Amino acid sequence: MPVQPASHSTRSRQPVEPEVRAPGADTPTRASGTRTSAAWFGVCVGVLVLVALVVFMLQNTGPVAVSFLGMTGTAPLALALLIAGLGVGIVVLVFASLRIGQLRRRAAGGHPTGARR
Repeated sequence: MPVQPASHSTRSRQPVEPEVRAPGADTPTRASGTRTSAAWFGVCVGVLVLVALVVFMLQNTGPVAVSFLGMTGTAPLALALLIAGLGVGIVVLVFASLRIGQLRRRAAGGHPTGARR
């Protein structure tokens, strides 16, 4: 079987000229969100949640019986719920951190195919 020559074009290739746009043509008409605006929104939501939490704690000061791992005692209802909520938050942070680490390792090339083990 004869070997065919590589298909090289005899035409010289011309560089592609970039498209020239008028200044401000691709500027959005509405301001887009920035990291600063997202942080400010998060701070505002956090302050509102904190105010609601303080109101809740002030309205629920009655003592309740609390039992945990064989220990018993009394504590204000708001404090017991706050401690329980913080415990759940810590568990969520631990699992979320593990998942973020897993995704970063996968994105960095730990699994080139992205398949699960």
